[in-house]
Amino acid sequence: MNKIFLAHLSLLTANLIYAINYSFAKDVMPDFIMPSGFILLRVIGALFLFSFCYFLFIKEKVEKKDIFRLAICGVFGVAINQLLFFEGLNLTTPINAAIVMTINPILVILLSFLLIKESITIRKILGVFFGLIGAAILILKGGAVDLSSSYKTGNLFVLINATSYGLYLVIVKPMMKKYHPITVMFFVFAFGFLYVLPFGVTNLISVDWNIIPHNIYLEIAFVVICTTFIAYLCNSVALQYLTATTVSIYIYLQPILAALFAIFWGSDNLDSQKIIAASLIFLGVYLVSTQAFQKRNNKLS
Repeated sequence: MNKIFLAHLSLLTANLIYAINYSFAKDVMPDFIMPSGFILLRVIGALFLFSFCYFLFIKEKVEKKDIFRLAICGVFGVAINQLLFFEGLNLTTPINAAIVMTINPILVILLSFLLIKESITIRKILGVFFGLIGAAILILKGGAVDLSSSYKTGNLFVLINATSYGLYLVIVKPMMKKYHPITVMFFVFAFGFLYVLPFGVTNLISVDWNIIPHNIYLEIAFVVICTTFIAYLCNSVALQYLTATTVSIYIYLQPILAALFAIFWGSDNLDSQKIIAASLIFLGVYLVSTQAFQKRNNKLS
């Protein structure tokens, strides 16, 4: 299978998982598990799965000079990213969180320029702009953004999370080109576990597992296995072959995928507004990703 195609398929899979995750996470928090406790549970589950794959199949050694970089990736990619997103989602509305997260590709473009001197082109700016407009149309269709003071803290937490994840994508990419994705994820989550443990251990210990319904257990399993293990792995595979900006712009597909999921289940219908929004998003993804693809081909030729 073509590696570029595999990378895009991995991103599509990851963002489909993220699109479903919003509703599942809201069902679990805070009625059954508090956000920080849920994050610790996610990290423990993912670390177990990545450790199993790493020690059984990969067993790749990491140079000492790269350990510090992986420790930093654990801060931005796991600790700050996950803790503040779930805490933020718990304190704001799903629509607010989705809108704030659309800033992520813009932040990645700026951080890539500042940290690794990746050029900011008109084509890339247009791609992000079209994707942003398309995503906003779909997200706001579900209701209005609420910027009242009651959601200010939650919105701020989600904004910090978006910045943290954008920084993570930029600084982890060199590691993805150097090591196997499982190796990188094992170390990132190992460090992430150490950072998250003090914040979540009390809340996780206090969970009353006997009162949790079976459907909530299934949603918890989805968040741990799919949203944390599979989605992170899919993004890692994509980062081996695509730029951080291309990986980040796929966030604009989440509202499309959520809408398609709702249409499939019969809870929504296809209309002209969704078609226009989807066209803008796909145009944006095309403009950003094909530029990266062409640059890669030029280097190989």
